Amino acid sequence: MGLRNFLTSPTGHFVRHYIEMVIAMFAGMLVLGLPAEGVLAAFGSSSAQLERDAPAVMLLVMAFLMTVPMVAWMHYRGHGWRPNAEMAASMFVPTFAVMALMGIGAIGFGAAMGLEHAAMLPSMLVAMLLRRDEYSGHTHHVARHQFA
Repeated sequence: MGLRNFLTSPTGHFVRHYIEMVIAMFAGMLVLGLPAEGVLAAFGSSSAQLERDAPAVMLLVMAFLMTVPMVAWMHYRGHGWRPNAEMAASMFVPTFAVMALMGIGAIGFGAAMGLEHAAMLPSMLVAMLLRRDEYSGHTHHVARHQFA
C-alpha cells in the first residue's frame, strides 16, 4: 500500500485524526499558556505559585488548556457534541486519577504532571477506538449538526 492509499484509507484517517488532536493539544499548551499566565498575573498569582499552593488546580488548568483547542478542532472538522464531550472526558479522567494519587501522597506534582500528560495519549486513543467509525472515515461530517 502506497502512502497516498494509506492516507485515504480508514486507518490513515484514524491516524491523521489522532495526530491532529495531539498537535491541537500541544498548540493549546503553547498558545493558551501565555494568556493564562497573564490572567494569573492579573490576579496577583503565577503558575509557579499555583503549582506550589494549589497543584490540583494547576493540573486542571493544564487539562483545560489542552482540551479546548482539541475540541474546537474536532468541532471544526465536523464532529458532533457527543464525540467532543467524550474526547474532553478522555483528557480529564487521567487528570482526576493523578490528582487522586497526588492527594493520597503517592506522587508529587512533577510526577503528576508527567503522568497526566502521558496518560492522556492512550486515553484519547481508547476514546477513538470506542468510536472507530467516527474517526476512520468521513461519517462525522454527516453528523455535524447532531447533538447526540
